[in-house]
Amino acid sequence: MFELFRHDAQRWLTLQGGNPHPEIAMTTLLALMWRHMSLRAMFWFRLGSLFKKKRIPLLPGLVQRYLYRFFGLEIIVGAKVGGGLYIAHPIGTVIAAEEIGENCSIIASVTIGMRNEWAFPRIGNNVFIGAGARVLGDIHVGDNAVIGANAVVIKDVPAGATVVGIPAKVIHIASRSQ
Repeated sequence: MFELFRHDAQRWLTLQGGNPHPEIAMTTLLALMWRHMSLRAMFWFRLGSLFKKKRIPLLPGLVQRYLYRFFGLEIIVGAKVGGGLYIAHPIGTVIAAEEIGENCSIIASVTIGMRNEWAFPRIGNNVFIGAGARVLGDIHVGDNAVIGANAVVIKDVPAGATVVGIPAKVIHIASRSQ
């Protein structure tokens, strides 16, 4: 749990122009948590996930309600989420994914969840999801994909693709050599 949270905090330092893999001192970590509400929310998410993994009754549900009430973030505690998750603005964001890879960025008011059946998206590594985007249903978003603001994604997104629109369409695929 603490390794994943440390990875989350490292993303904040990297995005602020710092070293990509710094060792984070406790004072730096506390300063980041003080400044960034999103990072505090990630701490609570990771703690709630630890409680769920350890099968501690009641606490995961309480943490999930705390996240919703105080951060406006609806995220399934215990979900498989890789380290380095960056949620720029948690208020109004709903995350109910089957799994999320490492180093993903979710900007603001994003919804990730089910569509017509009880099946949820699988998000790859290094995915960027723009403000207001919706990623819905039993789909896979490939590694290094970019989902534009307000896009509605209801079909698989290939690795390295950029998708925009309603419904989302591929407008660019990055070459493998990049």
